[in-house]
Parts: sequence; structure tokens; C-alpha cells
Amino acid sequence: MVRTTVPEGGRKTTIRDVAKLAGVSPSAVTIAVHDKPGVSPKTKERILQAARDLGWSPNQAAQSLSGRALHTVGLAIARPARMLGLEPFYMEFISGIESVLGRHSCSLLLRLVEPEEEIEVHREWWQGNRINGSILVDLRVDDPRIAALSEIGLPAVAVGHPSLAGPFVSVWTDDAAATAEAVQYLAALGHRSIARVSGPAELGHSAIRTAAFAATAQELGLTFRTVVADFSADQGSRACRSLLLSAERPTAIVFDNDLMAVTALGVAAEFGLAVPHDLSLLAWDDSQLCQLTRPTLSAMQHDIFSFGADVTETLFDVMRHQEVSSHATQVPSLVPRGSTAPPPHNAASR
Repeated sequence: MVRTTVPEGGRKTTIRDVAKLAGVSPSAVTIAVHDKPGVSPKTKERILQAARDLGWSPNQAAQSLSGRALHTVGLAIARPARMLGLEPFYMEFISGIESVLGRHSCSLLLRLVEPEEEIEVHREWWQGNRINGSILVDLRVDDPRIAALSEIGLPAVAVGHPSLAGPFVSVWTDDAAATAEAVQYLAALGHRSIARVSGPAELGHSAIRTAAFAATAQELGLTFRTVVADFSADQGSRACRSLLLSAERPTAIVFDNDLMAVTALGVAAEFGLAVPHDLSLLAWDDSQLCQLTRPTLSAMQHDIFSFGADVTETLFDVMRHQEVSSHATQVPSLVPRGSTAPPPHNAASR
């Protein structure tokens, strides 16, 4: 039996009064009154009884946070803040998200996190009624977020191939098809020794691209190699140097983002190599960076702004409990520019 108390001085009852009477934290009260996972049935009943005894109910502002109105979308990104500002992909992707949120009078709750923190961040957002749903990015192979966040009932859209997304609706780009096109293009130019600088190996799309790169190169009889980096300019430069110092120097390199490809131009110059006469470079995620360099960078282009908008529109359907299916967006297409050309004659004849 919960003992009824009245706040001192006749002041308005608050969530803290309910928490004190029930012997729990204010966040537990929020979880219980909005019927979210996170407290036991016995504790929930004790909290609800305390609320009834005190004549307390969530105010209108709290009700708007309970899912009755679509107000906030969460996005956690495992990137250092300084690096995120330099990476054009996420700037375009977030712009696409905001274009949809603005039409719905909704806000974006963005957090930069360490990978091991992300599950708890999403859990706190959802169970604390701070968001209506989330966008999950940078899906990993056997991603622990999938089971943990589906278990708490978080409405979310996963940005990645359905094989990585578990029960979540997913929106993805066909990385395998695009990678195959890039390799086929370089082979058509006459390159027989090619390399790739990938993002982190644990990322699902890195694994998909790596597999497609190897399969296509083997099918075409090419010599190939993949070096792992982290999308940063520093590691992109180091990976490029290691390839150019190898016994069998590649005549063409594909980079998993535009930033690493841009830094490779400087590395090539260090080695006295002319791009594209001595070395061809091809970037993923075409951006203004690729078009401002000299020579301009050939790239795999896709509409990242529209990708972000598509993901967000899909999330709204999920949050409204509408029927929605996972789907692919437009396959990235090759845009040849000044950084790719046939290999040197002596290399092509080997």
C-alpha cells in the first residue's frame, strides 16, 4: 500500500514527488506512465498507484513527448567531431534529413558517440521519451545494436543492406553493383593491377564492397589488393603510401570516400607520379571536393541529399505504423573525370 502524501506548501505535484513516493527515479516514472519497457510490472504498478494517490498525470508537454505527436528524430554517429565536419557525405545526408523534418515541423537530435556508447544513447532517448524514432547508420557485421534496439521496440530505419538490418526496415545503396562497375571500368581502361582503400572492415558496407571488389577483379583476371583505413585524410594518405611502396605497385586505386581520394593526389606527387598518366584514382561519394581538385577526380556518384530524405520519409511511415518495405535507392553511377586514364604502356604490357 502506497502512503499518500501531499507536497509541502500546497505547490503543484511534480514527477519528482511521484518518484519519491514510489521509491524510484524520475526516469522510471516516465517509463511507467508511458508504458515503455524498462521497469518490472510490480514497480510499474507501484509508480502508477503513487501517481493516482497524488493526483498527478503527465502534463501536456510531456504528452507530446510520449509519441502522440511526431516531434524529434534521433541520429547517433560514431565519428570524431572534427572528422565529421570534414566529411562531405554526412553533411549532405543530414541536409536531406532536415529537408524532410522541416516539412513536418520536427527536429533532429544528433549525438556523436563512441561505437560502444550508441546502444545506451538510443535506449535513453527512447525510454526517456526524447525521440519518436531513430536513424541507424554505419551498420556493422553482426551489429549488436540490432538485437538490443529492436528488443525495446524502438521505431527505426537502418541505413544499410537488409542482410545487416535484422527486423528493422532498411534503405540502402547497392554497393556490390557499384563496386563491380568501378572495377570493370578500370579493367576496360587497361589496368591489370588495381587496389582499394576501404573504410573500417567491420562496417557492413565495407565488407560488401570488399567482397564485390575481389569477386569482380578475380573474374576479370586482375591483380588486386584492399588496404583498410578509417575514412580520414591521415589514414587515407598512409594507406596510399603503403600501396605505392609495395613490390607490385597498382596502376589504379579506388577509395571508399572522397576525402581519402583527395589526399591521394598529394601522395602521388610525393612519389613523383602524375595523375592520371602514372596512377589513376577513383573516389566514392562524389562531392564538390572531387570537382575542385586538379585533376578533377573520377567518382562513384549518388544523390546523398535524396538518400537522406528517402530514409527520413521511410522513418515517418514506420513511426506512423504504416506498411513500409525495405528498398534500395538509385545505384551509384560512375562519373569519369580527369583522374582516370589508361595505365602507362610498360604497366599495361606486364
